[in-house]
Amino acid sequence: MVSLKLRMWLLTTILFGIIYVIVFFVLRSIGVGNLYTYLIFASVITIFQYFVGPKIVEMSMRVQYLKREEAPWLFEMVENLARGANIPVPRIGVSRINVPNAFAFGRSIRDGRICVTQGILDLLSRDELRAVLGHEMTHLKSRDVLFITFLSVIPLILYQLFYSLTFYGGYSRRRDGGANTALLGLVAFVFYFITNLLVLYASRIREYYADRGSVKLGNAPSSLASALYKLVYGAARAPREELRQAEGVKAFFLNDVSHAKTEIADLASLDLDKSGTIDPFELKALQQKEIRLTTSDKLMEALSTHPNMLKRIKQLSGYSRI
Repeated sequence: MVSLKLRMWLLTTILFGIIYVIVFFVLRSIGVGNLYTYLIFASVITIFQYFVGPKIVEMSMRVQYLKREEAPWLFEMVENLARGANIPVPRIGVSRINVPNAFAFGRSIRDGRICVTQGILDLLSRDELRAVLGHEMTHLKSRDVLFITFLSVIPLILYQLFYSLTFYGGYSRRRDGGANTALLGLVAFVFYFITNLLVLYASRIREYYADRGSVKLGNAPSSLASALYKLVYGAARAPREELRQAEGVKAFFLNDVSHAKTEIADLASLDLDKSGTIDPFELKALQQKEIRLTTSDKLMEALSTHPNMLKRIKQLSGYSRI
């Protein structure tokens, strides 16, 4: 496999190099609009997200930060992982929702926060939880949350360009005949769609990267695979109201909770002994199997922030504890 980090840098080059150049020259050739206006607009939104985003996540997920005496075992687990990752110990919080999951966020490594939901504490074993926290620790170490936010500026610019030309370009179309404005709006929408797919692809890559990072921190691949299986199962059982509450921040989660009910049927076949977990032998058995996704599965993955879960666990089956 090509280095996951290399793929991320290649995507950055593609998005910030080719797309900006193409859009700039399209604007120049058509003679309409000013790219810098949209660049400034998107940058203001991004800066706002940078400073206010953590507070929004805290409020929407009802995060309460813990003191050591409230969960000493959890603090010890996170501190050991932070030492292994060679980063400052993040703040530790609990999200008072029952959908089982965990997430990391923050403005920088020094501002890192790792949170677990109440649901995950009641579902996973200690080894599985440690593997999940190792995944989140890798997100903080690689700074990929900020990375994805930065990349998202590009489709945001293109969407605002499309929107303004489509809904506020009527006067210009009546005055000038409108062919150039309509064409520019169409071009902006096409490039918005393409760049958004690339950002989603980058988001999926970072999940693979964080999975591998968890293994590098000493967690067994089967522990993370089993945790992912349980998280999908837990989300599939969660009430629709709770899933709707988590919809806005699901990109931070380990899995796309919206797809849990469609994924659980495929994952259940991995649990050969029906124990509710995926052990090392079951993960090894998956390594010998060929994964074939349907067209609908591929389309669903292309439009998701997370990889197809069956493919993701298959990827884990090729790792060994480092």
